[in-house]
Amino acid sequence: MSGDAAALNGREADTRAAVEVKALQAAGELAAARERFAELVARHQRRALRIAFHYVRDAADADEAVQDAFVKAYSHIGTFREDLPFEVWFTRILINGCLDRLKARKRREKWIVPTTVDPSGVERNPADYLPARGPSPEEHVLRQERRRQLHAALGQLPERQRMVFALSHFEGRSSREVSQLTGLNESTVRVHLFRAIRRLRGLLVKGAPKPGTGSRRVSRAAH
Repeated sequence: MSGDAAALNGREADTRAAVEVKALQAAGELAAARERFAELVARHQRRALRIAFHYVRDAADADEAVQDAFVKAYSHIGTFREDLPFEVWFTRILINGCLDRLKARKRREKWIVPTTVDPSGVERNPADYLPARGPSPEEHVLRQERRRQLHAALGQLPERQRMVFALSHFEGRSSREVSQLTGLNESTVRVHLFRAIRRLRGLLVKGAPKPGTGSRRVSRAAH
C-alpha cells in the first residue's frame, strides 16, 4: 500500500472512530466512549505535540495545549461532522488553542519579563540554557544559534503566516492540506506562505552575526 493510500485509510479510520465516540456519548455509554477516544489520542498525540511546540516554543506549554485540545475535542464531539476528517477538525481546535495561548502570553509579557541571572551576575534569557542536540560542542553552538534566530524570526510573523509556515515547513503539508486544516482558501494559503518565507529571509539576514562578531548575542532586536 502506498503512503498516500495508507494515510487516506488512516484518516477514514479516525473519522469512523470519532463518529463512534459521538454515538456512544449520545447513547450514554461514556466509559466506552472514553475508551474509543483514547485510541484517537494515542494516534494523534505525537503529531499534536509537534505542531503545538512549533507554535508555543515551550515543551510544558505545548503539552498543556495538546491536553486541552483533546479535552475540548472530546467534550464537543457532538459537533463533529462526518464529512470533515477528524484530523482536520482536531487540528483546527489545537491551532486555535495555541493561538489563544500566544495571545495570553503576550498580555502577560507586557507586565513580566522573565530573566535568569548567571553566576557572573548577568541577566540571561532562560532559553539560552536549553541544551541543543549535536555530536560536538561546535555544532551545539551553531545549531542553537540557527534555531534561536529562526524561532525569533517566526515570533515576528503575523499569526496566519506563522500558522501556514509551521504546517507547511515543519509538518510537510501541501497547500491543499493546510487549507483543509486551517479553513483558509488554498490560494490564500500560498500567499501567506510566500509572504512568510520572504519575511523570514529578511529577518534572518538582519539577525545574522556580522563578520568578526562570532556567536555573540544581539542585544537588541532589529526593527
